[in-house]
Amino acid sequence: MSYTALYRKWRPAQFDDVKGQDHIVQTLKNQITSGRIGHAYLFCGTRGTGKTTIAKIFAKAVNCEHPVDGSPCNECAACKAIASGSSMNVVEIDAASNNGVENIREIREQVQYPPTEGAYRVYIIDEVHMLSTGAFNALLKTLEEPPSYVIFILATTEVHKIPVTVLSRCQRYDFRRITIDTIAARLRELADAENIQVEEKALRYVAKAADGSMRDALSLLDQCVAFHYGTLLTYDNVLEVLGAVDSGVFSELLRAVIAKDTTACMKKLEEMVIQGRELGQFVTDFIWYLRNLLVLKTADDAENMLDMSEDNLKLLREEAEMISGETLMRFIRIFSELSNQIRYASQKRVLIELALIKLTKPQMEPNLDSILQRLEELEDRMDEGVPVNSQMMQQMAAQMGQQGAGTPVSADAEPAQPPQQVSIPKAQLEDLNLIRQDWGKIIRELGGAIRPSFRDTVLEPSGDSCLCIVFSNGDNYAIGSRPTVLGALEKYVEEQYGKTMYFKARMRNAGERLNTIYVSDEELKNAVHMDITIEDE
Repeated sequence: MSYTALYRKWRPAQFDDVKGQDHIVQTLKNQITSGRIGHAYLFCGTRGTGKTTIAKIFAKAVNCEHPVDGSPCNECAACKAIASGSSMNVVEIDAASNNGVENIREIREQVQYPPTEGAYRVYIIDEVHMLSTGAFNALLKTLEEPPSYVIFILATTEVHKIPVTVLSRCQRYDFRRITIDTIAARLRELADAENIQVEEKALRYVAKAADGSMRDALSLLDQCVAFHYGTLLTYDNVLEVLGAVDSGVFSELLRAVIAKDTTACMKKLEEMVIQGRELGQFVTDFIWYLRNLLVLKTADDAENMLDMSEDNLKLLREEAEMISGETLMRFIRIFSELSNQIRYASQKRVLIELALIKLTKPQMEPNLDSILQRLEELEDRMDEGVPVNSQMMQQMAAQMGQQGAGTPVSADAEPAQPPQQVSIPKAQLEDLNLIRQDWGKIIRELGGAIRPSFRDTVLEPSGDSCLCIVFSNGDNYAIGSRPTVLGALEKYVEEQYGKTMYFKARMRNAGERLNTIYVSDEELKNAVHMDITIEDE
């Protein structure tokens, strides 16, 4: 006996077997039980979501001699004839190969004759969007006023190509993509019935690779089982058969990109090429990995939105702290552009290498988001006390001007003057130094309105447990002096440093120098070797 593919062998024979389309199944069952059956239906949705399957079940149900709760019994003569394809009451037409006016005319001639057995003639027209304009026009009149015993079921994956005149004559049902959980549960059910030994992790990857299509999932599982027949089907086996890459490779690759290690990125790509991985699938999966990382970084309660193990979530959390959201969006943009280019490219590897170079060397891509990434990296280096090349800063400012980000602003040339030295109590100096040394890090982590507004600000003491933020820009002062902004800053300092401190803000006075050096009373006394009396004001 010849082998039957899983998706054909396990095609649902009744409504209860259909997974993931409960909203459609229940509606059709209610129509059958109540006798409110329409004359024309339009089933639209992506491939493998059950359009043709439900159409055949519906055709059996309306002709079934003993329907059970709106579902066919699959035991009567009508059900068996329709299931075997020998019934004259159900006609399935492939519009991709029968799309002319003459094909529709044949249907118009046939519908004049009532069914010899059963209650309805059902015409299932698959891929109906492939019909020619003339064929659609020929179908219109029959769709509008068909005989009482005729039902049309039109199925399509591209509903936007259907004329509005046809749409208005049909009941439209949109088939959803089936969730990973639903597909994985169905695969487990079939694997147990077929005595197929397979890991749960492998089933979930197959379900994910199917992209919402139950038929694709069954075909992929069939392919994997055939390659590893008679043995336990593992997650690694599935990756090998499908030419896919483990998520751990994406983590290693991303960390190499963050470290600006172009060589390591190229070696990772070389490994995947040697292992025979499908590069197009690699690009798609890496975009999805970056998407998960961005969701984890920006969305509340993101862990419940991500379908992955706790170990993978732990890696993502670590990487979320290593990269900004803006940089992640740049990475996604570059690889999304790559996915469009690579589809028809003959040199896929070269295009991926170019994309990786763009990620690791943003200076080679002269557009706005790469310049912003480089500025962020320079800010981080300055916060850490690493010297920055002034020539590089000038070059980037010029590029920002060319990108329409505004005219580069040069620093005001002020005559070099020796800084003034002011003594303050030791406790105030400790508070000032504690916040000053982490000021750049605090601004960066608070983000929001604080990050852009608090640039070019200076901290100065303003009494016990109080610091004053001095602004040089009026617009930034208007934002940064808001009570909500200062309150967020105070809350952050209390949570991170365990100190209750207060902040206030002021504008820099005209001609005021902001290079004052603050020292403690004790340090000043030791420096001048004499007692200093501080008079009360």
